[in-house]
Amino acid sequence: MQKIFVGNKPIVLTTKVESESDFKNYLIDTVDINKVLHHLKKEKYKSIRLIGENQELLLKKFLGLLPNIVAGGGKVLNAEGKILFIFRNGKWDLPKGKAEHKETIDQTALREVEEETGIRGLTITKPLEITYHIFKRNNQYFIKKTYWFEMFSDYSGDLKPQIKEGITKVKWIGPKKLKKVKTNIYANIEALI
Repeated sequence: MQKIFVGNKPIVLTTKVESESDFKNYLIDTVDINKVLHHLKKEKYKSIRLIGENQELLLKKFLGLLPNIVAGGGKVLNAEGKILFIFRNGKWDLPKGKAEHKETIDQTALREVEEETGIRGLTITKPLEITYHIFKRNNQYFIKKTYWFEMFSDYSGDLKPQIKEGITKVKWIGPKKLKKVKTNIYANIEALI
């Protein structure tokens, strides 16, 4: 089962049909994705379920419904075990951004984290899961596929939010403050932390 988020509401890709309650079922082969997104945003549904016959083909079929954007991002840790967060559009988030021409995805992730936060001395420690979310720009929906990496830095200099990208704060958040941050983050980000 794969989840693609629209805000904090998931579109669930599955082969199992279940009785509708707080969600709505659609067949992926005949779905009108714009109708689905409208229902998910305007209705009281907590999720939408797209049903298909073959679990391995569901994600491929879904990614064909909208233009895709590939991105890379990082969950950065320091020696104190704190996580580096950005604050953008009223939510706490992890730094990420679109891949540029001829960049590998790990290069994208490192560059974007540096640009959005001002941090230096990053190293990738391991890959994390891939997340998917849908967003709207210029009246067009897109699916963003983000490759995440756990990173480490012992950087102790000033952090600089990338204002032109709408980032207003960059902070190291430790375990004590993480509970508060979790009340104001996207569901796909919560799964990474």
